[in-house]
Amino acid sequence: MPDVYGLILAGGSGVRLWPRSREELPKQFLSLLGGKTMLQETVTRMLSVLPMEHLHAVAGSRWGALVDYQAREVARVPENFLIREPAARNTAPAILLGCEFLRRKGAGDGDVIVAAPSDHLVKDLAAFKEALHRAVRAAGTGCLVTLGVTPNRAETGFGYIWRGASGGDWYEAGRFVEKPDAARAREYVESGEYLWNSGIFVFTPETLCRELEQAAPSLFAEARKGYDALLENFEALPSVSFDNAVMERAERIAVVELDAGWSDVGSWDLLHDVLEKDGAGNVLIGDVLPQDSANCFVDSRGRLTALVDVNDLIVVDSPDALFIAGRGSSQKVRDVVERLKAAERKEAVQVAESARPWGLYKVICEEKRFKVKRLIINPGRRLSLQYHHHRSEHWIVVRGTALTLIDGREQFVHEGESVFIPKNVRHRLENPGKVDLEIVEIQGGEYLGEDDIVRLDDDFRRA
Repeated sequence: MPDVYGLILAGGSGVRLWPRSREELPKQFLSLLGGKTMLQETVTRMLSVLPMEHLHAVAGSRWGALVDYQAREVARVPENFLIREPAARNTAPAILLGCEFLRRKGAGDGDVIVAAPSDHLVKDLAAFKEALHRAVRAAGTGCLVTLGVTPNRAETGFGYIWRGASGGDWYEAGRFVEKPDAARAREYVESGEYLWNSGIFVFTPETLCRELEQAAPSLFAEARKGYDALLENFEALPSVSFDNAVMERAERIAVVELDAGWSDVGSWDLLHDVLEKDGAGNVLIGDVLPQDSANCFVDSRGRLTALVDVNDLIVVDSPDALFIAGRGSSQKVRDVVERLKAAERKEAVQVAESARPWGLYKVICEEKRFKVKRLIINPGRRLSLQYHHHRSEHWIVVRGTALTLIDGREQFVHEGESVFIPKNVRHRLENPGKVDLEIVEIQGGEYLGEDDIVRLDDDFRRA
């Protein structure tokens, strides 16, 4: 039997779930349902079909520390779990880099690799496992395999795959169609011959090399040079998806049907469609009080939101922005974000509340020349050794004991005590205790952006 390896594609950023998802915190790192993050759900799901020592994530340095941290919360991941992309180059170069890493690690030509996105929702784990086992068997016959989702509506936001002759556990795959218009989508669904493209690929290294040589010879030539050379030349590779570079041009493609409550969670409307609803058709997350309201999606985790006599609304509340749209229009959030970017509004990029490898922070208040944040540092964790060009900081210990390093001098700071850090002074904050350390941080200065951090040493290897 071949060994099975897994690659989780955890790079990239998105705005389709703004205001919760931002450039600083894409949706794969969010807990959309109040439990595990989408990345953590993906790790758990992949571990149901392959061993931990065969699972790796591919992501850029920007996300590396967060990927590693979130994965370690749900599994005993190895030190080499993360495969770092030198630059964002879409899914084809990311998958090739991961495959060459696995080959160097010992994966053979006949072993099977599963490449899966990190930001998908799968409700039926048993059905997912069964479909993936069929895909592994199909890959063993020399096919490039993708999982095709059984469509339940004429969705224009997904790609489609024509399902050809049955091979028993799988079908021959015909042409790929990228996001058709509404009329064409209805035609595809009514025909029963098309499946949604999930973006989950299964193949052997031998099959990938064969198809890659024909479909994308320039990428094949780079991959043949090996992992180290591919890593060194990565930024020069074209930014192209695996679908466009390989799947749409390959000769032997199989599709395995997946009916497991799958969604790529590409919009608030899609999230409403797949989540459990109350008797009036509402999806309610957080502190929500609906009265005579139906078919709404409301995400309100920081404060009470009350609805009265409204229907078919999308309402998403965050600490610094409120998004309201009619159901069916949430895809237009892209236009909102573009307008915010054009106006150079921080709400397009920054988050007011975010997980970090050392814990989390939340912005309590922000004005033109000062910002107040609440920091939670997990036991045994510490922030990077850093300094700031444009701001000073004042740390007040609310709970626990902090070990500070300021301008080369260590000091324990206890509950109710505080320290001051001037601009351009090297400093570090650490939790040496066994309970969470809670800090109120007051920043003051002419610029308070998160990018005013010069890291000199970092446990999590962030830039």
